[in-house]
Amino acid sequence: MSFRDIPLLRYYKTYKNNVVKEFYTPVLKQAVLYQRAVGFFTSGALIDLTKGLRGLTRNHGKIQFIVSPRLSEEDIAAINKGYEQKEIIGRALMRDFKEPENYYEEERLNFLAYLIEEGFLDIKVAFTPPQKATGMYHEKVGIVTDENGNKIVFTGSLNETINAFHVNSESIVVFKSWEESKAYVDEIQRDFEQLWDKQDDDLEILDFPKVLKEKFEVMRKPDLDDFFKSESYVEEDDNPAEEESIPDRGIPHTPTGFDFREYQKDAIKEWAQHEYRGIFDMATGTGKTYTGLGAVVHLYEEKKRLAIVIVCPYQHLVEQWVEDIELFNMNPTIGYSASKQHDWKKRLENDVLDFSLGVIDTFCFVTTNATYSSKFVCEQMKQLGKDTLLLVDEAHNFGSTNLRNKLYPNIQYRLALSATLDRHGDEEGTQALKDYFGDKCIEYDLKRAIDEKKLTPYYYYPVLVYLDDEEYERYKELSYLASKECHKDRHGKLIITEKGKRLLLQRARVVAGAKSKLTKLRELMEKYKDDTHILVYCGATRTQDFLNDTSDRDEEGERQIVSVSKMLGNELGMKVTHFTSNESAEEREVIKQCFATASPYQAIIAIKCLDEGVNIPSIKTAFILASTTNPKEYIQRRGRVLRLAKNKPYAVIYDFVTLTEPLEDVNPYNPDFNCEKALAKRELQRIIEFGKIAKNARDSDELINDIETTFGLTQKETEVAVDGDEFE
Repeated sequence: MSFRDIPLLRYYKTYKNNVVKEFYTPVLKQAVLYQRAVGFFTSGALIDLTKGLRGLTRNHGKIQFIVSPRLSEEDIAAINKGYEQKEIIGRALMRDFKEPENYYEEERLNFLAYLIEEGFLDIKVAFTPPQKATGMYHEKVGIVTDENGNKIVFTGSLNETINAFHVNSESIVVFKSWEESKAYVDEIQRDFEQLWDKQDDDLEILDFPKVLKEKFEVMRKPDLDDFFKSESYVEEDDNPAEEESIPDRGIPHTPTGFDFREYQKDAIKEWAQHEYRGIFDMATGTGKTYTGLGAVVHLYEEKKRLAIVIVCPYQHLVEQWVEDIELFNMNPTIGYSASKQHDWKKRLENDVLDFSLGVIDTFCFVTTNATYSSKFVCEQMKQLGKDTLLLVDEAHNFGSTNLRNKLYPNIQYRLALSATLDRHGDEEGTQALKDYFGDKCIEYDLKRAIDEKKLTPYYYYPVLVYLDDEEYERYKELSYLASKECHKDRHGKLIITEKGKRLLLQRARVVAGAKSKLTKLRELMEKYKDDTHILVYCGATRTQDFLNDTSDRDEEGERQIVSVSKMLGNELGMKVTHFTSNESAEEREVIKQCFATASPYQAIIAIKCLDEGVNIPSIKTAFILASTTNPKEYIQRRGRVLRLAKNKPYAVIYDFVTLTEPLEDVNPYNPDFNCEKALAKRELQRIIEFGKIAKNARDSDELINDIETTFGLTQKETEVAVDGDEFE
């Protein structure tokens, strides 16, 4: 079979045609050469073309891509100043490379890595030098050749991205070498060859940056046969049944070729049986977001009418959700203070009105906790009710007094996503969440995720450090002052005033910033100073405010991070970088890529932002200098370290455990004994949690026994430990 046997249209429009199914797949299956010059390219598009591309690889074909980087003003200025162009272009392309957030994205990048590493795919980069007046390189042309020398040329507005294939309104025009357009086809072929051979005087053509090739090598899995058999890839010939057509844009729909794992299907089924109310309690890395969106699709397909409201803590998490929401064929209104959709309020208002009048059957609104709780959004929510789904990510935050008041009873369908729904020391808030959202439809914890190879196993080493005399005196002083701000209500419940809470926060900062931690870190890091993929977590002692769109800076953590940076960078000569709220989203992406390839960074020193949904799978060794006593936060931090990555059979966690003094010096008759015991009890809670599923659980068991014996602690006391409980 050749190109001449394929029924091809002259003109394809994405809003009328399934371009992948009708054009790309049949053409690429017969191809031996696919040449593409395109303005913007994402690795995600290749997963949509796998049916055709596998045919091309079976034909021992080649793929040649010429792509364009998105240069910032700073990049252009650097080129003008004469800085190395390859380095700047590599940095620009790195910004557009995203770490995989889930299994589906991992498989996508695995396939791209396979194509590059096996020599099927070669990529070059074209850009217009700033001194030229020709503007940015933004050509969009494709040339496909079969084994008989027949050529197909297509050109138009279509970029090589998933959004271009399925979301945007794009079009292409097709020309064939065996028809009257042969002269045009030959001309386009000559132009492409001239570019590929770097003979165009108006453009700079560079080879694909080495740092990106190395990055793709990291993503490569050893056996791609597993991919071709997986749920992310279905060979068209293996499934003769007609493929399900993609509904109109905006209608919830599972991506073509994607299938859910059995536990995800079971969770969605359980949720449906609970009248579409419930909780997905799922550890990081187990596909919580996709399971939630699968639930949205299931509910819409069942009811055929659905208003969808999705809420998550911060702006950058909203943007992560937007990518997946669009993958599931929805066209969300994005509402928060700095949204790129400047008219989002008007869009939401119109959608709510049109939905209420029956003009539209569905819409999707995604927003932050802060914007959701605003007066404007609250008024819109009150107009909804029947046929409305409220999906809340990191739902434990909605147990707070301010947010749980926005859980409106008129909303018919409800879904909470959280790895840690129980609110530490807040039984009332936890119960409010359970009362509103209902029962757990799935409980998929870290142990199960590790056992089922969704997360990597780990070794856990608690590292004892102690307060010095000055810090201990300050700790006791703050404890005394906080005790004066406590009283019991008529039900016997301990009440701490706002002033008392501030004092306890100051006390926590003393523990977090203990100077002996730096000394101990220096000692431990001698073993790792030539190693890579290291995280040093300085943590944050400030409580998070989920009524702000963005996370706050933490001055205590910033002081500690400076000291750690000086020690690792200056004293030990390590290549380190910060990863904090001070770095922009673009800067963070570049840091993540440079860290993943250890070029140049060996270690990143972080504050707080890893609690907020940022994933860096390549972390192998973590030093946690400061941990809160809140299980939700330290469990999340551990989960960030356990992401799967190539050449990472296990992770190692060093957890700095702070006590007032060495165990052998503890005196139960000391007037400050209860104060010392309370700190030990809170730290012990974390050691037990981290140690019980570690590969070396016995190592921490000995320390746990020593602390329990020294302070006379029972299991029940440790389980209910909260900050300030010594004042009961």
